[in-house]
Amino acid sequence: MASIPEFRARAPFKPKIAAGKPGVAIYRHRLVTRISHWITVLCLAVLLMSGLQIFNAHPRLYWGQSGANSDPALLAMGAGDGPNNTIVGLTQVGPWMFKTTGLFGYSKGQDGMTERGFPQWLTLPSYQDLATGRRWHFFFAWLLVVNGVVFWLYALSSGHFKQDLLLDKGELAPRHLIQDVWDHIRLRRPAGEAAKRYNTLQKIAYLSVIAGLLPLMALTGLTLQPGMDAIAPALLTVFGGRQSARTLHFVFANLLVLFVLVHVIEVLLSGVWNEMRSMITGWYVARTETPP
Repeated sequence: MASIPEFRARAPFKPKIAAGKPGVAIYRHRLVTRISHWITVLCLAVLLMSGLQIFNAHPRLYWGQSGANSDPALLAMGAGDGPNNTIVGLTQVGPWMFKTTGLFGYSKGQDGMTERGFPQWLTLPSYQDLATGRRWHFFFAWLLVVNGVVFWLYALSSGHFKQDLLLDKGELAPRHLIQDVWDHIRLRRPAGEAAKRYNTLQKIAYLSVIAGLLPLMALTGLTLQPGMDAIAPALLTVFGGRQSARTLHFVFANLLVLFVLVHVIEVLLSGVWNEMRSMITGWYVARTETPP
């Protein structure tokens, strides 16, 4: 069996570095990591859109055991009366109310403007169909769970977790963390040996998602299923009731969207082609010099 250095030396699609350019090609992402990444991208996209379809069936969030139209909501989207006999979209967040006509609460549907939480271009399917949305959501939720289990088995058995994701004491030192944050604020990209591995903020972000947000998403999702009461009744206690679990599920989903947005911005700033190539072929060109 070939060693890892030998495998990397023979790996296909290795980019050629133009003469005089300060860079070195490294085999950054193994095949399992790349496949897992793109399955996750697909699953998160479908889960977000089908999840908003499910949310639209009752576009209100509560805290506690019960939740009905008469109960005070933490978040609510709907339509209300506007000036001159018009209808406006209204979004309530706690004690605050905002007019969100055309986006939240009241937006264009199949038959013109209609009352709905999120607009049709954000939901799967686009028209209101709770049953279809649930089928899409559950299928891709389980696909994401299986994908996550396979990734963790690979990461732990191959050394990927220990070598590439686990933080050491030096990286957790306050001085190092502050410096890493400052480098990101200045858009200063690593070079040399530092460019060949994930930086501290990347490790923290990736671990927060794969070891924190995604498992919490799965657990709160399971808590929303009445059939889980008999299998794991403790989930309702842990998350403070089904309505609280639904609210937390919504919050975790939005945190994942925030992570994806930051991740995409980082890809754009770091070089789209280099980053995309590394997640398609495995090869990444790391700079060997820091620009002045």
